[in-house]
Amino acid sequence: MSTRIPSLYVATSPRGGRGVFTAEPIEAGSLIEVCPVIVLPEKDVPLIHQTYLHDYYFLWGQTGCAIALGFGSLYNHASLPNAEYEMDFDNQTIDIYCLHPIAAGEEITICYTDGEDERTTLWFEEM
Repeated sequence: MSTRIPSLYVATSPRGGRGVFTAEPIEAGSLIEVCPVIVLPEKDVPLIHQTYLHDYYFLWGQTGCAIALGFGSLYNHASLPNAEYEMDFDNQTIDIYCLHPIAAGEEITICYTDGEDERTTLWFEEM
């Protein structure tokens, strides 16, 4: 089940493309969104790199990947993000949490890299 706070919206991002924003302040520690995922098997990972979806997937477990539904695949990257994501493998969701207060009108960002997995290097130049 997809769950999100009602103040979220998608708009053009100064970071490029679209991003996820909030119309109302969000408190640190708040659950922002629970995004169901479509899990793809390991054999599909090389194929996704040949498609437009390359910029929108998450690594899933040791070998697979997943497409987040809801707004999940639209959160933009920041090295100093205001939100973080957690994988819930049992429920097949990606859960987005607020790291520190986010003001109304502010874009919600996550960090695409975790520093522990060589598969999570940035494939673009950060703004």
